Amino acid sequence: MATETVEAVDHKLLAAGEWVDTGKWDEVLSPYDGSVVGRVAKGDAALVDSAIVAAHNAFDADDFPQHERAAVLDRAAALAAERIDELALTIAAEAGKPLKTARVEAARCADTLTFSAVEARKLSGGTVPMEASAAGAGKLGVMLRVPYGVVGAISPFNFPLNLVAHKLGPAIAAGNAVVLKPAGQTPISALKLAAILIEAGLPESWLSVVPGPGAEVGNAIVEHELTRALTFTGSSKVGWEIRSRVPHKKVNLELGSNAPLIVHSDGDWETAADKAKLHAFSHAGQSCISIQRVLVHEDVADGFIERFVANVQELRVGDPLDPETDVGPLISAGDRDRVKEWIEEAVAAGAELLCGGDLVDEGRCLAPTLIGSPPRDAKVWCEEIFGPVATIDRYADFGEALRMANDSKFGLQAGVFTRDVGRGLEAAEAREFGGVLINEVPTFRADQMPYGGVKDSGNTREGPAYAVIELTEERFITLQG
Repeated sequence: MATETVEAVDHKLLAAGEWVDTGKWDEVLSPYDGSVVGRVAKGDAALVDSAIVAAHNAFDADDFPQHERAAVLDRAAALAAERIDELALTIAAEAGKPLKTARVEAARCADTLTFSAVEARKLSGGTVPMEASAAGAGKLGVMLRVPYGVVGAISPFNFPLNLVAHKLGPAIAAGNAVVLKPAGQTPISALKLAAILIEAGLPESWLSVVPGPGAEVGNAIVEHELTRALTFTGSSKVGWEIRSRVPHKKVNLELGSNAPLIVHSDGDWETAADKAKLHAFSHAGQSCISIQRVLVHEDVADGFIERFVANVQELRVGDPLDPETDVGPLISAGDRDRVKEWIEEAVAAGAELLCGGDLVDEGRCLAPTLIGSPPRDAKVWCEEIFGPVATIDRYADFGEALRMANDSKFGLQAGVFTRDVGRGLEAAEAREFGGVLINEVPTFRADQMPYGGVKDSGNTREGPAYAVIELTEERFITLQG
């Protein structure tokens, strides 16, 4: 199959219902070869202010009931589904995500919008049993869920379409207007999704997408007095810093991790090794639930490692626009060099390099890498790699494996392979993570499921049904009979 091509064009930003040419442009460059993917209009703090004020005024003035919100999201989902190939090509070009993986992301975006439409239709509060006490006798109690008003959203580069959908879909379903800052490396996907929502009938001023520097555009969104709720996906350091700056706002954080996978002796270790091939290296490991720490029982470790290494060496590394590519580049040369340095530090400290570790494809990409028995203070063990690297350790006792998995400041998702239901439940109870996946890798995510972490990994749950709750607040009403 022939390698795809992308025509570089200019993209205006969306502010207060208008497509705006600011006169200043940022180039979006391919992470693979540095070519220009396109240019996007560059926003600033003044534009953010006008967009937020317009969103606030629209929220106050417009009647945008649940059924209309649901209809817009349904139409947007249908449009996204019709344009999967176009959207996937944009993702691959600007994020460096292999085209086959980008198509999966584009299809998931349509699902996320569909699930958001469902939540728009069924959003409700509930009744309160007032007569359960003498004080409430004769009263009717109702709890409503009401939108915050204006939600500020900041999205990352690694899922430039579907994670934007996870910001916009639930916020709109809940009845909020949104001002979004997309990642600087990947703003075009977000702008295309915004265009789909506008085409689907989203009222003017209910959505703005403002690319620009994080220090200016991101801070303006965070600090503006009219953004009452914020939703952020990105690094733990930045996320918790945002929350500390605006303690009076609702701040939803979906942050990083160094996801563990336990493979016990009674588990299907062959399937685990086959799944790990994809889920440790998809998008060059640039996912917060990419498999990073593999813990294998000593009775099956030799077979697992042999199979895993052989699987990894089959991966095709190179141009993300080639339909046959499995692993593309990291998002930047700086990130590529950082990850390679972490590998070299671990090996110098005594870890075993099982495969990879070198630059390939004329230095554009880092080969998928497996590291055996890293020291516990090595960055490849205790930090989030966010690169095409996984570590492997052996263990003798299941309790030891659980302790090793929990040996992290992060707690997003963890996986365990075992045929023993009791052992699986023990893992679910003992592991300090937002999600524990039994007989599945920690990289699995269905867009309707609750998704989020504990410890440094965040404080919220995404998935439209759960995000809608996070993006509304409770209002209690009582009526005297």
